[in-house]
Amino acid sequence: MSKDIKIVSFDVEGTIVTTDFSYAIWFEMIPQRYAVRYGLDAEEARQAVRKAYESVGDQRPEWYNVQYWFNHFDLGQADIAMESLQDRVKYFPDTYEVLGRLGRDYRLNVASGSPRTFLKYLLHDVEHNFSSIFSSISDFQKVKTADFYRAMCRRLGVEPQEIVHVGDNLQFDFYEPASIGIHSFHLDREGTCGNTASLHNLNQLIDFIEEL
Repeated sequence: MSKDIKIVSFDVEGTIVTTDFSYAIWFEMIPQRYAVRYGLDAEEARQAVRKAYESVGDQRPEWYNVQYWFNHFDLGQADIAMESLQDRVKYFPDTYEVLGRLGRDYRLNVASGSPRTFLKYLLHDVEHNFSSIFSSISDFQKVKTADFYRAMCRRLGVEPQEIVHVGDNLQFDFYEPASIGIHSFHLDREGTCGNTASLHNLNQLIDFIEEL
């Protein structure tokens, strides 16, 4: 146990949860409903929806807000549709073990770019492990910038150097938190990033924390 670390913080999608649930929403359910709503075939609907996503881009908070897109496409209420996909939420094999081990010695935190409407489903089976949960989109109306991490530290009542954060987005989970002094680790499960310093599973995080 590192005496200098008080909190271990986790991104959610791509880190402790697979992207199956999100993929089903963004690229299956919404295009399917769009096709029915506007009388298009499946491919036409997929192209129209993807073009709309790209017009906003993942640097803007609207991109992550599923109800924004349901309103934009006039598809009704998102929460009922999302609930029907709960069984698409899948946790990575190392999630339960790592949360259990680290939870014995540290406060565990969620720092996610997913809105709370998503986190409700994504964290369904593991929420009890976390003492605090932050959504940059829902709580601060921004993506995970350095300012988000500063605000998170203030709310947690800790200094940046007392936090370890891990996530799969090199910009939002590594560079941004590291820029304010958080001990940040990039998780590259597929080994496609090319960064030799990246972690390839969450079990490796435990060893690095012990060395801090």
